[in-house]
Amino acid sequence: MSDTATQGTGRRAWYEPDAKLKRRHAADRRLRAYGIAAIVFALAMLATLVVTIAITAAPAVTQTMVTLEVEVPEGAVNPSDPRGGSYQKILNESVARIFPEVDTPRELRELRQLFSNGGQYALRDKVVADPSLIGRTFEVVFPLSDIGDQLHKGVIDRDLPRDQRRVSDEQVGWYDRLVEQGRISAPLNWGLIFNADSRFPELAGLWGALVGSFYALLICFLVSFPVGIAAAVYLEEFAPKNRFTDLIEVNINNLAAVPSIVFGLLGLAVFLNFFGMPRSAPIVGGLVLSLMTLPTIIIATRAALKAVPPSIREAAIGVGASRMQTVGHHVLPLAMPGILTGTIIGLAQALGETAPLLLIGMNAFITAAPDSMFNPSTALPTQIYIWADSPERGFTSRTSAAIIVLLGFLVCMNAIAIYMRKRFERRWS
Repeated sequence: MSDTATQGTGRRAWYEPDAKLKRRHAADRRLRAYGIAAIVFALAMLATLVVTIAITAAPAVTQTMVTLEVEVPEGAVNPSDPRGGSYQKILNESVARIFPEVDTPRELRELRQLFSNGGQYALRDKVVADPSLIGRTFEVVFPLSDIGDQLHKGVIDRDLPRDQRRVSDEQVGWYDRLVEQGRISAPLNWGLIFNADSRFPELAGLWGALVGSFYALLICFLVSFPVGIAAAVYLEEFAPKNRFTDLIEVNINNLAAVPSIVFGLLGLAVFLNFFGMPRSAPIVGGLVLSLMTLPTIIIATRAALKAVPPSIREAAIGVGASRMQTVGHHVLPLAMPGILTGTIIGLAQALGETAPLLLIGMNAFITAAPDSMFNPSTALPTQIYIWADSPERGFTSRTSAAIIVLLGFLVCMNAIAIYMRKRFERRWS
């Protein structure tokens, strides 16, 4: 009887740990499956976002252009001052020669709606560059209007009833005639990058925003990089450990989590209202972004300094180096890869910020790229905000294209940070 109980007890003692082990393994497999499912879900959402933006931005990759034969009469343009000619009237006459049957005011108005307002400027620039064209007939290539561009790209469905589309039957017929005559082309839309902003979608570009973002990031780097490193070096290497420095560390960590709009309010109150600095200028935007980037750089720099082994400091001091020489000649160079990585990540974060720039006015309508950091400008995030808020349908694709450009810059900056970390990383045994 006791042998049976012992055998039973032994059997239970033998199998119970095995059952627990199986349950632990099953729990591990479930946890691993949950993790894989979470990663797959996150990647699927990211892919959906990127694909959706890319599909929406596809129409902005090309620009529908029209070619016209233009005759510039000698009396219409003064050769000594070709900028003052009536170029819009010259273009209207060229269009009228192609469509001589269009004579009513309503039809003329609808016909001109197919051609961009920028055609007169393309003609003017060509004549100004070569005044010998006055009195001759030559070809001018300029964009179709927003509705003509969307009609060519199929965004406007011509098969819809007249009251459900933006173009009339006459405009569709005039467009088809231009296609039959071989006047329509769709080259790559380089103007999306090299044109400044415009109220006409077919003429709008990102150049002003790109230059403004460059100036703002330059100011942000020049201010936050040296100040952040100096503050981190002092706190980590020289500052005494007391309640005051503990309070500073806590505040720096808290500033890293403050919403960016708070820094915009600070810049509005201090830089614009108190110091009277120019509104919408990249220098103000750069100073605001530097305030927001400083905590990130300080935290990253302190982490990089802590990663340097104490033996480096002890060896330098042992051979007679001062503390300043130890930090400047040994500790700081070894920590520089981590410092640069944190700086680039902070600048990438600053590049994508919109709220602080909106509060200091960097969402103004600027039709030319700024000549300096003191001129009014926009930035890439605020330009995206402006286009997304525009009622014209042509800005929809350009908004998505601008988002792709911004994401491209962010990916490049993060890739550089990862490369620098891997390239210059030091491992201590």
